[in-house]
Amino acid sequence: MNPAVAAFLQEVWNELMKIYEKESIQIRELEQNSKLQVGIKDYMRVSWRKGKFSWANGHIHIDTFEPFSWSDSSYKLEPDSYIIELTEQLLIEEFFPALCARMNELFRTEELGPKFFDYRMEIVLEFEWEASKTVLRQQLLNESKLMRLQETLEQFIKEKVMSDPPILPKERDLFFFAYSLVNPDLFKQELEIIEPLIDRLTDKLTISPKLKDEWTSRWTMAINGWAKEGFLDQFFDRQGYYRNEWVLKEEGDRPAVDAEAMKLFLYAALQVGASEPETRQTYLELAVQLGSKQAQAYLKTGSGKFENVYRGKRVNASNNDCLQTIDIRILEEVEAAYSEALDYLILLLKQGFPKGYKLKLKSSQKHLLPLKQLAKSKLHQFFANALTYPALFPKIAEYADVAMEEYAWYGDVEPSEKSVMPGTYAVLGLGLKSEVYFPLLCRYMELVDTEHQSAQDGYAAAFVAVHGVQPANMPVLISVLLGGIDEGTTVKNIKIEQPEQAEALVDALKDLQEYEREMVLSRIFHSKNKLSAAVKKAEPAALREPLEQLLRFL
Repeated sequence: MNPAVAAFLQEVWNELMKIYEKESIQIRELEQNSKLQVGIKDYMRVSWRKGKFSWANGHIHIDTFEPFSWSDSSYKLEPDSYIIELTEQLLIEEFFPALCARMNELFRTEELGPKFFDYRMEIVLEFEWEASKTVLRQQLLNESKLMRLQETLEQFIKEKVMSDPPILPKERDLFFFAYSLVNPDLFKQELEIIEPLIDRLTDKLTISPKLKDEWTSRWTMAINGWAKEGFLDQFFDRQGYYRNEWVLKEEGDRPAVDAEAMKLFLYAALQVGASEPETRQTYLELAVQLGSKQAQAYLKTGSGKFENVYRGKRVNASNNDCLQTIDIRILEEVEAAYSEALDYLILLLKQGFPKGYKLKLKSSQKHLLPLKQLAKSKLHQFFANALTYPALFPKIAEYADVAMEEYAWYGDVEPSEKSVMPGTYAVLGLGLKSEVYFPLLCRYMELVDTEHQSAQDGYAAAFVAVHGVQPANMPVLISVLLGGIDEGTTVKNIKIEQPEQAEALVDALKDLQEYEREMVLSRIFHSKNKLSAAVKKAEPAALREPLEQLLRFL
């Protein structure tokens, strides 16, 4: 071996072993490893970065994981003078093969621990010359580890996915299972194989909202990553500062589009679109550029499951379930028009149209509910308009009953603190209009996801402004208070000044959990000290005893 090559190889290898020994200790100390992860390290790169003013005045860089394009976390070495004796031919014929041979030998042992290396390893050499760059790559595969992982996955699917509840997968396994699904080494990348597994586990995890939310997040992220790196990167070049602009490659530089891969990509576009509508739109448009007639149909008319266009007496409407949009044009601003539009919405939802849709509305009426926390969206405007007609209240309640769904959000705003559960505008509006709909309001408050939605937190003040603090309505008011966020704010216009009010509050709190009592009393009195002060100042005297009972709840 050439002496310069030998010196370069030894210096790199000595440093790499120091790095690996430190990292192996960290990996061994990791707790709660997933059985779906056979190893961690799957990448190693050696680079020579030339100096700014002199080619030879540079540094050796070693990366043990694939770095982001915008970061530099390499381990750096300053070489001896041998670096100037290296040539591209020496790197190709001697250095890189020798490096790969050493890595392959280490890769197939458990010297650094059984979970140090993954079943696949990529080795990269990048060497910058004065006016050019040499890039060499080599893939290593540990067939026995891959086979072991395939067997583990097969067992996992049988025991944790296809089995009946209450047997559920552990949270730490969801990430690795999601990414396994879009790994061509582990699963055939076909929709007919992947979708049933996603749907099965999603349905099964309905009994555990926390796990279901985690699973949805994981598999959506995984399939979105596949859509970009496993599919689009074959056909498009990424450009722009954030590399989010897709430019179609020349015909000779891109492969033919595989029909099965396109089906999976369109599925990914629709699924990711539930939380990223702009990404869905972009993906479908890119699929059109690749000649997909299905994507073109999705953009124009939707999936075809729903009648796309409606022409009524006082309303024109259209919908697209793939884009999760509904367009409504009010032709005549009268009660009958909103009744017709509500019928249209109710029918669509009963037929299975996505409840988290976005509404486009053309109407000369521009009413809004007296709730500052709600987004001033077209969907909000539509229901506020409809709520000006008391005769439509039952139909609005019917819509709300069909629309309400836990852990779902309308698409009328970008995901934010303004996002609300389907049925929100209808229910909150009805709750201000009539006591008849208090049961519906209570059901909404029990259903709403207070960890991920906050727009309803200010509803209590609006409720009290309209209905006051009536003893008979105390259970409803408590339901509204409990429907706020966990750190709910104090509702300043709730005044407990009459014995009847305090007694009703005591009765309504008796059967609640301790944390629920604390939240309600905190939102009314702000703190235990302020409630104690209210007890001391209580007038009339009959007010003091029920206030003291409230104090004992804290």
